[in-house]
Amino acid sequence: MPILIHPTYFPSISHFVVMAQADRIVLEVEDNFQKQTNRNRTYIYSPNGIQLLNIPIKHTKERHQNIKEVQLETAFDWQKQHFKSLEAAYRTSPFFEYFEDSLMPIFDKKYRFLMDLNLESMSIVSKCLGMSFEYEKTIEYFHEVKEYEDFRSLANGKKDTYSFESYTQVFGDKHGFLNNLSILDLLFNEGRYALDYLKNQQI
Repeated sequence: MPILIHPTYFPSISHFVVMAQADRIVLEVEDNFQKQTNRNRTYIYSPNGIQLLNIPIKHTKERHQNIKEVQLETAFDWQKQHFKSLEAAYRTSPFFEYFEDSLMPIFDKKYRFLMDLNLESMSIVSKCLGMSFEYEKTIEYFHEVKEYEDFRSLANGKKDTYSFESYTQVFGDKHGFLNNLSILDLLFNEGRYALDYLKNQQI
């Protein structure tokens, strides 16, 4: 059965688990933007434990704004901050340097729309994983869907409560295993083994 998910910024591992196991991927692009969701944030494993990376967006007077219309705030260099945080978190991980150049467009390119950034982050990570990222987009919003397995709730971190097998993390000795972080955590720690990990998880 095809899955329906939201494009998010360097999605959670659960996102990529359902993508790796799906027959077909359909992306929800017709809903309204919701604050405090993973549409514009991701979580990494920093030296001090879990760390939120948040993308600033331009706020409008409109109460409901279509996700495709959401623009990024460029008043300060959030990309530089995010990359510095990733370096502090993963520079000593086994595969950071191996994937660093592939990921750099996300931190160098100037994006106008959040949707474009999210789609490119998902595409680049999929290539790093050796995973196909072919998808369709919705053309209308439906609150309930019958023809898809609906995983849109994964974009809301509070509703994304899946637990997965542990793997070695850089600061695991200090803080223990942190579950279901950004896909980048798995990629930098597991490298070419990450795709097999995703295919073997239960969801």
